[in-house]
Amino acid sequence: MNTSILNTEIQDFISDHLNADITSLLLKGTSFKAVETKDIIEQIEAKKRCESKLPTWFNNKNIYFPNKLNIEQTSSEITARYKSQLVSGNSIIDLTGGFGVDCFYFSKLFKDVVHCEINPKLSTIVKHNYKQLGVSNIKTKPEDGISYLKSHNQQYDWIYIDPSRRHDSKGKVFFLKDCLPNVPEHIDLLFQNSTNILIKTSPLLDLSVGINELKHVKTIHIVAVNNEVKELLWVLEKGFDEHIIIETVNLKKDRQEKFNFTLNESKHKIEFSLPLTYLYEPNSAILKSGGFIEVANQLNIFKLHQHSHLYTSKKLIDFPGRCFEIEKIVSYNKKEFKKLGINKGNVATRNFPETVQQIRKKLSIKDGGAAYLFFTTDVRNKKIVVICKKV
Repeated sequence: MNTSILNTEIQDFISDHLNADITSLLLKGTSFKAVETKDIIEQIEAKKRCESKLPTWFNNKNIYFPNKLNIEQTSSEITARYKSQLVSGNSIIDLTGGFGVDCFYFSKLFKDVVHCEINPKLSTIVKHNYKQLGVSNIKTKPEDGISYLKSHNQQYDWIYIDPSRRHDSKGKVFFLKDCLPNVPEHIDLLFQNSTNILIKTSPLLDLSVGINELKHVKTIHIVAVNNEVKELLWVLEKGFDEHIIIETVNLKKDRQEKFNFTLNESKHKIEFSLPLTYLYEPNSAILKSGGFIEVANQLNIFKLHQHSHLYTSKKLIDFPGRCFEIEKIVSYNKKEFKKLGINKGNVATRNFPETVQQIRKKLSIKDGGAAYLFFTTDVRNKKIVVICKKV
């Protein structure tokens, strides 16, 4: 960590060049003798990535940024704030601390927080930044979290871990046993030091795979931000062996879309219908959860087809996703569609044999406009186009 980067003149240069052309800066170089140009470029790139993802860090003075890869891998503030609401108590340890965003939010609710980070340089950066952010109840430990847990016989109210999805020899991985650290291998050790464990994993992890690899899973949170699934959060409780609760949330600027259900406990048969007055498209968190029967049953609406994850109703409801008013329904036929005179629209497919690109080319539909066109299969197994406007 080169503290000369924190000099006022260099900090001003970084802030003034956040939108500059990086290639030009590299070729031109800088006049600062205490800091190499490449290190300043690294600060510019990392800080720029924090503008919307980590506004607290971006807007504070004398923040030292790590390389942009560390910023890519860290939690956003909006997801860190959400996960901090899932835990409570006096003490928590983060075994894979990273840039320390999650610990920052844990520190607002816990008296004692331990931040373990195996990269000593990153740990030093995090310690410095906590001081700039006015945080005093986080202990930064520049060592491997699992090793620290083994060498310190201490109980915590919660253990938090975010295993790396990049393996030294296997590259990017999608099983927990292939992540670093290997959580399934160390699960008994974790439970020796806490009754409660919170694990963050990639949204690409299959829920059934994670359940099979772990023990005592109590709740799985599927967290989306602006309809993009960002992370899965696994709450484990020592001795828990009841039904698992699936909690989905889509975090938006002004509100949260939530939908929860108990895994494998649906006793109802789903009801299907032809499109009625309104059409509903579940958000990405629900699509990831697979709770398609539960959506229809809890909200008392109909599904268009077993494999078409679209819903319909006569009366408008508060739905965790996008809501549309149906204006027209036609069979998927080029001649029939052409009669409608629609040459611009937002095209989406659900359970349909052709791609959006193929449909646009075939029907000469430009992107955009107020019309929403859903190409799907109905309960009669017929290919249809549902023309809608957004509610």
